[in-house]
Amino acid sequence: MKMEKENIIGLKVAAIENRKKILRMIFKAHSGHLGGSLSIIDILTAIYALDVDFAAQERSRVILSKGHAVPAQYAVLNSLGIVKDEELDTLRQINSRLQGHPCITKLKEIDATTGLLGQGLSQGIGMALAKKINGDNHRVYVIVGDGEMNEGQIWEALMQSAHYSLDNLILIVDRNKLCLSGEVDKVMSIGDITSKIKAFGWNVQQIDGHNMEQIVNALHTAQIPLGKPNAIICNTIKGKGVSFMENQIQWHSATLSENQYKQALIELEQQERDVFQ
Repeated sequence: MKMEKENIIGLKVAAIENRKKILRMIFKAHSGHLGGSLSIIDILTAIYALDVDFAAQERSRVILSKGHAVPAQYAVLNSLGIVKDEELDTLRQINSRLQGHPCITKLKEIDATTGLLGQGLSQGIGMALAKKINGDNHRVYVIVGDGEMNEGQIWEALMQSAHYSLDNLILIVDRNKLCLSGEVDKVMSIGDITSKIKAFGWNVQQIDGHNMEQIVNALHTAQIPLGKPNAIICNTIKGKGVSFMENQIQWHSATLSENQYKQALIELEQQERDVFQ
């Protein structure tokens, strides 16, 4: 499905604004996971904009299995008016709604409590099955990291999803190629992830996870029920948007100095101007 150019531009700008919020939260908290939050923010911005209606009685669900990247989710919820601007400065504080991992008891708009890697897709299966049984035609999105694919539970869930023909389940793989321990393919190679997931009986697309046109088209394609679960392999860059963070493992979990924070904001503001060129 084609989107109007203005809508694509709007999503690009929204993603850049969300990147600024991620930086702000982690700078203020002096703690948090920058790299993986910045690598998923483009697709997370698009998912919520295109297919999550919090005003509806029934709606699509989003599970952030790589829960350490929750600043990205908080940034999007802020853009939707659910998280207040001043709350962004409370990330990881005691009694804050913005905990270091998604928590359903803190924010009702969070659909799954996550943090232990490998479990989100199994939770997604339960939600997708429930929607099928209840005649709810909305979707369940599960975002996992490529390092998280080392967890055996993911592969059991891939098999089960295909067995139950969960074509309302959409798996997003953040293929940024870096995890806490180093390069994913050196820690534990996942090989040709596209072919492997296809072999489990899934429809699979592979896209540039920072190209908003490709993201939107892939999401629309995945929403078409064809009797199989859908996966989108997003080739991304850890730390995307900030030059000194991109593809640098040390920014998996790190804070910023004041000078680094200011420099990162300058770069993002320039990118925002470039969108309109």
